[in-house]
Amino acid sequence: MKKVKIGVIGCGMISEIYIKNCTERFGNVEVVACADIYLPAAEKRAAQFGFRYETVEELLADPEVEVVLNLTIPSEHSKVSMRALKAGKSVYTEKPMAIDKAAGEELVKYAKEHGLFVGNAPDCFLGGGLQTCRKLLDEGIIGKPFAAQAFMFTCGPEWFHPNPEFFYQEGAGPVLDWGPYYISALVALFGPVKKIVSMGKKPKDSRVIMTATSPKVGQEFPVEVPTYVSSLMEFDNNMMANVTLSFDMHYPYWEADMPFLRVYGTEGSMDVPDLNKYEGPILVRNNKGEVTEYPLQFGFTENSRGMGLSDMANAMRNGVTYRANADFGLHIAEVLCDIQKSAVDSKEYVIENKCEIPEQLPMNLPDCLYQ
Repeated sequence: MKKVKIGVIGCGMISEIYIKNCTERFGNVEVVACADIYLPAAEKRAAQFGFRYETVEELLADPEVEVVLNLTIPSEHSKVSMRALKAGKSVYTEKPMAIDKAAGEELVKYAKEHGLFVGNAPDCFLGGGLQTCRKLLDEGIIGKPFAAQAFMFTCGPEWFHPNPEFFYQEGAGPVLDWGPYYISALVALFGPVKKIVSMGKKPKDSRVIMTATSPKVGQEFPVEVPTYVSSLMEFDNNMMANVTLSFDMHYPYWEADMPFLRVYGTEGSMDVPDLNKYEGPILVRNNKGEVTEYPLQFGFTENSRGMGLSDMANAMRNGVTYRANADFGLHIAEVLCDIQKSAVDSKEYVIENKCEIPEQLPMNLPDCLYQ
């Protein structure tokens, strides 16, 4: 199969693993160029992986680029994606698709009208951990699921990111930064959300950059959004879930001693593995209190960012469906935006844009995913 040619816009921290996987692992895509508003960042990535760098305008006009991999900051996602679509290119974007529902709806409408593809991170729900969870739940390992609780309690990005300010601005915060992993996983396991209501707090009005390697270490910056948010949601299948996300702890999330996502069923419960990763373990507790760790039945258990892009490229070449698709991304974006709004006004929101539950991946896929 002829490889789908990728142009990357946004050459920050997350771009390295995407480009590495697209260059060394996924067999049906090829990164041919990159761009960034800060051109030295693009030059650095291009030299690292051996392709050309361009200005954003040059990349959007580049006839070789079929898909723009949009790795810009969240507030720019929908703007850059729309520019790419209007340049005649399909788009795969970092999470979330958009920071307001109207912008997401406009993107999807334009793409469908013009025969273009839109895909969205995170794609962690395609990894071996969550795909195995999906299979076990479908097989009734805990009976009929009826509820779930999810927790992401962590210190803020000012402790590890050189430029953490945008995480605390409108369009980010724990809801739009971490929330996509949790909502995508829940929707991939149980289908679309029906309605949500939330409460939120902002314990601190400002933060200080603590990252030792940042040139701005010690600088103070304002906090614009709630950083502790708890949301209750009901799904179309009558499942319910509580999701609590916070940047207000003094430790990383993996030291929180809380389940990432616990699903409750009529015959037991399941602890779902880290939703920011692709691995296990999967722990199931039966009604006798006995805990069993289940082996993973699917591959892609290491950092496989770009799986969703490769899956979309397969759809582009072969006319099949793909899993992290436009409707899925729009549904997730609307849920996240309504959680954020409800955290401020405490109103209940009904989710209007729906999606299908993503199709389970085949078992025993090769490491390259698609040739």
